[in-house]
Amino acid sequence: MASVSRVLQSEWTKIRSVRSTLWTLAAALVVTIALSALICVFTKSEFDDMPVRDRMTFDPTYTSFAGMGLGQLAMIAFGVLVVSAEYNTGMIRSSLAAVPQRGTFLWCKVLVAGLLVLVVGMVTSFLTFFIGQALLGDHGASLGDTGVLRAVFGGGLYMALIALFAMGATFVLRSPMLAFGILMPFFFLISNILGGVSATKKVAQYLPDQAGTTVMSVVPETLDRPYGPWAGLLIMVAWAVVALVAGFFVLKKRDA
Repeated sequence: MASVSRVLQSEWTKIRSVRSTLWTLAAALVVTIALSALICVFTKSEFDDMPVRDRMTFDPTYTSFAGMGLGQLAMIAFGVLVVSAEYNTGMIRSSLAAVPQRGTFLWCKVLVAGLLVLVVGMVTSFLTFFIGQALLGDHGASLGDTGVLRAVFGGGLYMALIALFAMGATFVLRSPMLAFGILMPFFFLISNILGGVSATKKVAQYLPDQAGTTVMSVVPETLDRPYGPWAGLLIMVAWAVVALVAGFFVLKKRDA
């Protein structure tokens, strides 16, 4: 039976040795911060011209995370690459030969990658918040304000969960092209379209990205959801768990 500590070390070595995975994490951080900062600059310059109702319900915390919608795509790319790289190169056969316990193999990969994206997600979330609030100036919020610390921590958790969801989906799909071809359009286009159409809006509210981002809002009027921030995060957790469990069963039942 393979030693868990050795499997963990092996998975960490795999992630470090594939440059594309590390670049996607760097892209998630840079894109999120840069786009969020730009939106905060524009928001501050146009704040006085906003309708009174929008100014009264303005959520500076959620505004500072405006770039996370694009940054999450880099996290999805990381999740896809961490899993699909082995299928793409055929290394999966060697990995499973070295670690025949497929559950051990999968959960060690998830643990190592999950801790890494959690750290990157938290750093990204806190930096995005502090830079965004500095740019918003007098319209900004403080970390000590009600609900703000929860929202900032939630932002980091959301980015980690979206990567784990992508990992689970890729274990099911096994093909990098198929995983990218489904996940990227879904989160970048389809989810937003479904959320903007009245006929599908109620269903779209329970999609992973729309539910998960609720945890980053502080002002209730910011998002029209039938559940609160923590419930939204739990929905996102459920999506990630289902994807990973499905990935485990596919890995266990199918040949490499």
